[in-house]
Amino acid sequence: MASLITPALKAKIWTVSGYLLYSLAPLPGFAEPVELGSDRQLFVDAALIDELHHAALVPGRPTEAGMALQLDQPWEGGYAGYFTVLHDGSRFQLYYRGKAHAGGDGNDEEVTCYAESSDGMHWIRPDLGLHTVFGTKKNNVILAGIAPYSHNFSPFLDSRPGVPAVERYKAVAGIQVKPPADPSGGGLVGFVSADGIHWRKIRDQPVITSSDKSAFDSQNVVFWSEREKVYVCYARTWKAVAGKRYRWISRATSRDFLEWTPLVEMDYGDTPPEHLYTNQTSPYFRAPNFYIALGARFVPNRHVLSPEHVQSLKLGAARQINECSDAILMTSRGGQHYDRTFLESFLRPGLGLENWVSRTNYPALNVVQTGATEMSWYVQRHYAQPSHALVRYTLRLDGFASVRAPFGGGTLTTQPFRFRGSHLEINYSTSSAGGLQIEVQDEHGAALPGYAVADCKEIVGDEIMRVVQWKAGPDVAALAGRTVRLKFFLKDADLYSFRFTE
Repeated sequence: MASLITPALKAKIWTVSGYLLYSLAPLPGFAEPVELGSDRQLFVDAALIDELHHAALVPGRPTEAGMALQLDQPWEGGYAGYFTVLHDGSRFQLYYRGKAHAGGDGNDEEVTCYAESSDGMHWIRPDLGLHTVFGTKKNNVILAGIAPYSHNFSPFLDSRPGVPAVERYKAVAGIQVKPPADPSGGGLVGFVSADGIHWRKIRDQPVITSSDKSAFDSQNVVFWSEREKVYVCYARTWKAVAGKRYRWISRATSRDFLEWTPLVEMDYGDTPPEHLYTNQTSPYFRAPNFYIALGARFVPNRHVLSPEHVQSLKLGAARQINECSDAILMTSRGGQHYDRTFLESFLRPGLGLENWVSRTNYPALNVVQTGATEMSWYVQRHYAQPSHALVRYTLRLDGFASVRAPFGGGTLTTQPFRFRGSHLEINYSTSSAGGLQIEVQDEHGAALPGYAVADCKEIVGDEIMRVVQWKAGPDVAALAGRTVRLKFFLKDADLYSFRFTE
């Protein structure tokens, strides 16, 4: 497969406030076309774009959809954290860190908590009766007494073909520094489960280790990559840049979940170094070739709150006013590179001093579908406060980002590619006065007979799935396997994704 980002393409990119803007001529020629097959293509990066004219890549707009879970149980509290949401058929599952007893700052004798939902909106805590915490077994605790693993227990549903049913759920947890009470040493230990509630260690020894004694002190995430045919781990490390140490993300891979390659630092391209506390990287469920990372950006020594706010907000510790954080969007197509097309916050802290406390606004791991046209992701708000809660936000399907053109109109031209399928399907939105048309071109940019812009029926509306029609109909099967381009003509419109399908 041809590289999606060529040096010449990089040279064309103008970065203005983190958004990629183009008003330039197409690049002359490519070594070979990109093989798209029938995979859905998102506009979360510029990899497939040859030219944008009077159009721009813009990030999506999350919408707050209400509280998912008030963290008001004694074993939860203000310091619950490192949330993971899984979607298994008709059941949504939520995992997060809690505490085993009163007092302290929540970092000692931690437990792992569990909640369920049938719709991803309304959550319940099942009384599991597995562990006694705060003097009762009537709780939703699934792991206790296994420090330090409850600190950052991070599960996933293993989608690898042929995985045994008793290991359908997997998880990693642990920290690099060897705890005195744990003879296994430091690193990430592997866990397996058949139901996501009853867990066991694969072995006492860690499956992933690092020479960096500060590694793994965050939520470290693992998934099976259908794109790369390996397990992938994105873990917290540290990196020195210009004499300063930054919280960084590194990656390791494994074919069997037991033996892993050494961690390698991720590359963020030509972007300023920032502290990235969590990465929350996972394959997007509608386009698993794209890894979506809705991570937490951490800004140390940035004071928004005053010492007086510690008392007014009932904060557990004064240190909570010394930093602030927000949510950012990164993407990857595999390998050691993150694309940071959008440097701005994907979700700002927002109104209210409660949201400017250190370590609040951290997103949960995974985005899940919660409706015919929407997906949900979850963000913890009011960290270290009595009002601490997990809040749900929604986006339209594929709505992480889009190509947008104003009322005056703009165009997007793709790189040359080959596809499989017989129909072109798009996810789009226009105003009542706007519209969208598509021209299919040959590799040199000439319109193909019957597929010119003049042959395309104007598309007006707002749909997740719309099959494009030309005068002769929607069938493009005759073009499958040929090298073509698409040119989108947009007026007051957004284009979120496209794919070729049968």
